[in-house]
Amino acid sequence: MDYGKFKYEAAQKAKEARRNQVQTVLKEVRFRLKIDVHDYETKLKHAVTFLKGGDKVKAMIQFRGREQSRPEAGVRLLQKFAEAVAEYGSVEHAPTVDGRNMTMIIAPVKNKSEAKAEAVKTTSPDTEAPKASTAEAESEKE
Repeated sequence: MDYGKFKYEAAQKAKEARRNQVQTVLKEVRFRLKIDVHDYETKLKHAVTFLKGGDKVKAMIQFRGREQSRPEAGVRLLQKFAEAVAEYGSVEHAPTVDGRNMTMIIAPVKNKSEAKAEAVKTTSPDTEAPKASTAEAESEKE
């Protein structure tokens, strides 16, 4: 085998490996202790979207003033949040207090490459259908 050809094929393999490589990103969802129901549901929906995409979610509660003396309420809220997203992710780090904030990290059930492959698989049948219909339309015109 030619050394130049070997070198070219090795470079192509490395390029393909880099293209298929995926990094898990840590997305953050912040809310306060006294959060309204609709706001909570919106934050929950964002977290579910992130977890479906294969990203980790960092749920953070910000305490202000007298709220800092009630960390157990923050733990309850984060546990409620973890139960709501249990279908899409599991708790990686339990709630911990960092100064005025309480954080919890939730890891997705599927890793990012699986989520990406599933997204490609679900969109590919949709893209094939219009092509077939346009081909049929062109044959009908003739």
